Amino acid sequence: MSNKPTSSNSQTNWERLDAMNDEDIDLSDCPEITPEMFAQAIVRRGLPLTKAKAQVTLRIDRDVLEWFKSQGRGYQTQINQLLRAYMEAHH
Repeated sequence: MSNKPTSSNSQTNWERLDAMNDEDIDLSDCPEITPEMFAQAIVRRGLPLTKAKAQVTLRIDRDVLEWFKSQGRGYQTQINQLLRAYMEAHH
């Protein structure tokens, strides 16, 4: 499974959307939410967090960082995966 986005360009006109008032939004095709619907609603927790990440400042040789960045998006995840593999191999 790829972590790459399916499209790099949004087709949404964000400026137009930001400029809209609540009254400008067409809700004619949305069903009315009733108190009965809320009474029957089921509240569920989301997926559990896998592992908490910590934001750190880490000094890395410039050429190493540039190489990872040249690999494209997700370079920080790649660095984390390599550090994890090293940790698990030497644990």
